[in-house]
Amino acid sequence: MIKSELILRIAEQNPHLYERDVEALVNTILGRISDALVAGDRVELRGFGAFSAKSRGARIGRNPKTGEAVSVADKRVLTFKTGKGMQARLNASEAPAERELEAKVPRLSRLA
Repeated sequence: MIKSELILRIAEQNPHLYERDVEALVNTILGRISDALVAGDRVELRGFGAFSAKSRGARIGRNPKTGEAVSVADKRVLTFKTGKGMQARLNASEAPAERELEAKVPRLSRLA
């Protein structure tokens, strides 16, 4: 999903809001998250996940085309860790399959 699709879906679910207002809201939220990360803060959205910026030190890399050694400057990279709620939602489809497998293949503790 891209940002414009997100805006359209939110606008469809909230017919009392204008699409331009939803777009302003989404842009404001994403802007505040970006500003916080640039400032070095961690952004945590309970049940969804946490964004943070980590520093990577300078190193010597190589150009994959030529194999030549290249110095890579230090930089900050964005990291994301899913929250418990999101992790549960992502893996919710696995639970029925596990139950089916468990019904077909008895556990060793049941055999003893």
